[in-house]
Amino acid sequence: MKEIGEVLKESRMQNGVSIEEAAEDLNYKVSQLEALESGDFKNFKDIFILKCIITDYSKYLGLNSEEIIDEFNEYVFESTSKIPIDDIEKASKMKDDEEKIASPYTKTEKEKSKLPLILFIILIILIIVFSVVTIYNKSKSSESSKNMEISYEQ
Repeated sequence: MKEIGEVLKESRMQNGVSIEEAAEDLNYKVSQLEALESGDFKNFKDIFILKCIITDYSKYLGLNSEEIIDEFNEYVFESTSKIPIDDIEKASKMKDDEEKIASPYTKTEKEKSKLPLILFIILIILIIVFSVVTIYNKSKSSESSKNMEISYEQ
């Protein structure tokens, strides 16, 4: 990171621009540009804001901002990829052990038991069968009584 800051500072000085003038032109604080030129990225809370400032500042100084951002990305990768695998595995296990809390909008529902649905379907089938049998018996009873009436009449 210090190398990027040195390149930016050198370019600014070669262009004959004071740090105050650059800060005013870019609408940044002098302290931000000073931190950037000294390679002190810990003063920046958000890495994306830092990238924006680097991009704006390098364009302002007439440098190739893409090359400088690529160099910055390599620096960030190198500094974050040095975490020991054991620490990553420990953190992963701790995360798995924690009870997961989710918002009602992102929460995945557990699979519900299908037993109530099956019981409901069986109940409906039994009601239908009972109704059909009752109707059939009534119609048979009705036919039987008509036949008896006909036989009495004769």
